[in-house]
Amino acid sequence: MHRDLKPENFVYENDAADAELKLIDFGLSTKFMWGDAKAMESVVGSPQFVAPEVLKANYGQSCDVWSCGVLLYILLSGKFPFEGSNHVETFKAVLSKNPEMETEVWQKISKQAK
Repeated sequence: MHRDLKPENFVYENDAADAELKLIDFGLSTKFMWGDAKAMESVVGSPQFVAPEVLKANYGQSCDVWSCGVLLYILLSGKFPFEGSNHVETFKAVLSKNPEMETEVWQKISKQAK
């Protein structure tokens, strides 16, 4: 598990038009074995991208799937799905709110993308 997927951790290999996109910064990553019954408990990651299960200190590899969903939301709308005036407020939003998908921006996005 990477545990800190965010735009800053994706870089192009070089400046060529066909350069490969690479994932970097594995400082928070950890090995998680499929079928491992023990959940992770360390609360780590960047506030806007952290999964609710991480904040509850009971998670597995799906925390990275959540972060990918946040990345996709940002790519589609240009906004974060969960925001607050500080980390605590952002964490509260992650734990209690559903992402907004009814604004004008979302009217132009296909049903399949949503």
